[in-house]
Amino acid sequence: MNKLIGKDVLFLHTNKNTPRNGEGSFIRLNNGAVMFAYTKFSGSTREDDAPACISAVYSYDDGENWSAPEAVISRDAEARNLMCPSLIRMNNGDIGIIFLKKMMDGINAVPWFTRSSDEGKTFSEPKRIIPDYTDYYVIENDHTIKLKNGRILIPANYHTKEINGKLDYNNHGLKVIFCSDDDGNTWREIGKRQDIPFSHRSNTGLQETMLYETEDGRIRALSRTDMAFQYECFSEDRGENWTIPEPNRFFSSPDSPLLMKRACSLTLAVFNPIPNYTTRDGEKAWGRTPLVCAVSDNDGKSFDRIYFLEDDPENGYCYPAIFDGGDYALIAYYHSDNTDFPLNSLKIKKILKSEFYK
Repeated sequence: MNKLIGKDVLFLHTNKNTPRNGEGSFIRLNNGAVMFAYTKFSGSTREDDAPACISAVYSYDDGENWSAPEAVISRDAEARNLMCPSLIRMNNGDIGIIFLKKMMDGINAVPWFTRSSDEGKTFSEPKRIIPDYTDYYVIENDHTIKLKNGRILIPANYHTKEINGKLDYNNHGLKVIFCSDDDGNTWREIGKRQDIPFSHRSNTGLQETMLYETEDGRIRALSRTDMAFQYECFSEDRGENWTIPEPNRFFSSPDSPLLMKRACSLTLAVFNPIPNYTTRDGEKAWGRTPLVCAVSDNDGKSFDRIYFLEDDPENGYCYPAIFDGGDYALIAYYHSDNTDFPLNSLKIKKILKSEFYK
C-alpha cells in the first residue's frame, strides 16, 4: 500500500437544512468547465427515501474551485426523492442524466432519463426508462456507460419481493441491464437477470453493479456482495449475455460498492478493501474504511499500485465518482465527517497524473 494522494478541493458539509450531500457524477462542458451533479437532501431526515433533488456545482479552473450548489432537477408531486445521477455525453452532443426516482406511493423506484441540448442550462421533461411503477430497482451514481459503438448501458439491480400479496423491498438483488441503441430515445432490458451463485448463502445477492468496457470490447460487471469480495462477470456481446458471476479475489469488500473507470490514460478502481471479518469493529464506519484507488497500466488486467484516498479508521467513505481530466483525476465520494453515518457529506479530491506513479 502506498501513501495518501490528492488534495481536497471541495467538502460539502451537512447542515440543519441539508442533512445529507450525496452521490454524484462529473462531465466536461463544451466551455471547458466541469459540472458535478449530485443528490442534495432536504428536510429533517437523511435516509435513502428522504426528500432529495439533483443539484450541481461547477468548476471553471479544472477542479480547483467550485461554485455554490444550484438545483438541476427538482422533485415533482409524485416523487419521494431523486438520487444517484449519472452524467453522459450523448451521441448527438447533448448531456444526458440518468437518475433514480422513488415514488410517494408504494414500494416503487425506477430509473429515469432526461437530456439537455444547452450544456445543462435546461433539461427535457424526464421520462421513465421502465414503463411501470410496480417494482423497486436500484441504480448507482456514475455507473451508466456509453460503449464505443454508441450503445448506452445502465446497470441496475432488482429488489422486489411479494409478501401476503403485496410488493415489498427485497434486500437480495438481481443484476439487470437496460440499454438504448438510439441515443436515449427508447430503452429496453437486455439479457437474463442474474443472481449470485448459491444464492441461499447470501443476503445481498448482487447489488450496485458497475460496468467497464475493455479496450477489446468486452464488458466487465462487478457487483457488491456480502461474500467478502466483489463478484464479477463478463459479456462478449455488448451486454446481451453474461458469464456466471464469481468472486474477484483482488477486489475484497466490506459489502460496499466499487467503481472502475479510465482516467489519466490509466484504469482506476476506487473501493473499500477490507472485508467485514470476525472481530472487526464496523459499527461507526460500516466497515467502509479506508478508501483506496488501485491503478492499472494494462486496461484493468492487473492493478500493481494502490494508494490511499482516505485512511482515517474513524470515518467511512463510499459511492465514488471518477472524472478524467487528462493530466489529473477528480474523485468524489461520501465522507462520514466525524459522525457514525457514512452517507453524510460530500468530498471531491483532485489527484495529479504524476501522483499515480509515485
